[in-house]
Amino acid sequence: QVQLKESGGGWVQAGGSLRLSCEASGRYNMGWFRQAPGKDREFVAAVRWTGRDTAYGDSVKGRFIISKDHDESAMYLQMISLKPDDTAVYYCAADDPYSVRPLARKPDEYAPWGQGTQVTVSS
Repeated sequence: QVQLKESGGGWVQAGGSLRLSCEASGRYNMGWFRQAPGKDREFVAAVRWTGRDTAYGDSVKGRFIISKDHDESAMYLQMISLKPDDTAVYYCAADDPYSVRPLARKPDEYAPWGQGTQVTVSS
């Protein structure tokens, strides 16, 4: 089973940028989710194992970019124009290997998960 590890979280002022990384070897569709205190886990973005197909949640569309390394060793989430509402623990997760079905947007469609990395955006 693929092992996932996130990094790159931290504190940033509103309007700033952060880049999250997820170490993950293999040809899996991958996703980013986030969870703020007291809220459900929210879909952020997904990328196909080829790196050529992506999907975004409405709240981050146009501000976040998901990508994968060509050597399939890592996935990234470039976040710009960050807002206080983006504050959450961000998780990366893997879907089925070599999947050709539409990119999944629900947490229960993914396993395994990383341990999460905290992103805090101050106003």
